[in-house]
Amino acid sequence: MRRMRNVKIVATLGPASSDYAMIRALFEAGADVFRLNMSHGTHEDIRARHEIIRKVEADLSRPIAILADLQGPKLRVGTFADGSAELVEGAAFRFDLDAEPGTAQRVNLPHPEIFAALEAGSTLLVNDGKLRLRVETCGKDFADCIVEVGGTISNRKGVNVPDVLLPLAALSQKDRVDLEFACQLGVDWLALSFVQRPEDVIEARALANGRAAILAKIEKPAAVKSYDAILAVADGIMVARGDLGVELPVHAVPPIQKQLVRKARAAAKPVIVATQMLESMIESPVPTRAEVSDVATAIYEGADAVMLSAESAAGKFPIEAVTTMNNVAISVESDATYRDIIEASRRVTRTTVADGIVAAAREIAEATDIKAICCFSQTGTTISLVARERPRVPIVGLTPLVGTARRLCLTWGAHCAITEEQDRFKGAVLAAVKVAREGGFATEKDQIVVTAGVPFNVTGTTNILRVAPCDERLIHRADPE
Repeated sequence: MRRMRNVKIVATLGPASSDYAMIRALFEAGADVFRLNMSHGTHEDIRARHEIIRKVEADLSRPIAILADLQGPKLRVGTFADGSAELVEGAAFRFDLDAEPGTAQRVNLPHPEIFAALEAGSTLLVNDGKLRLRVETCGKDFADCIVEVGGTISNRKGVNVPDVLLPLAALSQKDRVDLEFACQLGVDWLALSFVQRPEDVIEARALANGRAAILAKIEKPAAVKSYDAILAVADGIMVARGDLGVELPVHAVPPIQKQLVRKARAAAKPVIVATQMLESMIESPVPTRAEVSDVATAIYEGADAVMLSAESAAGKFPIEAVTTMNNVAISVESDATYRDIIEASRRVTRTTVADGIVAAAREIAEATDIKAICCFSQTGTTISLVARERPRVPIVGLTPLVGTARRLCLTWGAHCAITEEQDRFKGAVLAAVKVAREGGFATEKDQIVVTAGVPFNVTGTTNILRVAPCDERLIHRADPE
């Protein structure tokens, strides 16, 4: 089931997509990665979906990545005596630690960490930014505010504090339990919410202990400011535009998205663009033109993946949403302008032998009639480096490790196959030729580029490149031993 595009599609599973038939249909429509949202559903729900994905993977003989998205700490107000209250612009309003039901004058905010970090002039946003309040005075257990944008505030609405670095860990106790559960299940990626600093990623990595790759969600202004340091310690990035669009001016999000995507690409780490990509398809079988343009923009930027959230998890048209995303991707990548943009943004500092090998592989493939670049890799690093080059020909990843093949389902252009371990380069070339031909990437009359590291099965040793014919007789004739 070769994909006819390079960008990957992440589909979130939920009530609308929880049985075998639907999950298989989503994969066949184009989903490469399935996201399990740990904010919703029980562990048994998550376990059941995980088992179905692995059954689909076995039935179709193609690696599928599973991404577990941790909830992160949720900041919420308490309850109101009447269920809600109206806040009027210019009125005074207090947040405090008093557990008594709220009124139009005050409400409980059960997060002393917030009060410890606030200062006069800080902004508090409620209900996805629909209400805005400015702190006038504050102490260790209260914040007296002025309502700048009023409206209805109701029970347990979320609170954002955009201009303060909160003394909160990205992992709540629930997240720690969920992380261990997800790692024991065998997920491939863990998405970490509420990241503010690189130490948040380092902590999650230590808990995962190599059992899953760590994807840092960039959804807070503090994460944008510390992005370079976060990127250095994360395995991948998610541009989570939901909270970013709440905590930052909406007009600031598009340029930030472009910057985050380009830096992740330069680091050879996969980057997902997420949130509200085809939001109207929750209720409609057809997206808006603006949504299609939004998806296309992320693809033109060179993102590794685009993501569906409620569209596939709870919407009425999950298959149509994946199909739409797949069709948009094929259309964009067929556009000559796409190649112009991708190649103009290829700014890579090459400092290692592996960097030089993959750059040479791309240049050879594009200068001659090469049908594919085939990479042997234990960890997937070489394949990621080739993907960073965004070559014009397909990337065929070969690895003996199923975990590596699954994680690479998130990487731009990587078509991965699980092969036997090799101890000689000739065997690697023969295996690459077989996979390229069986996958429809090349015929017996074609040539491919093969990259690998010698000695084999040692990480970080990419040091050899060969242009190989896909006719095995010619390989044996050139290298009879």
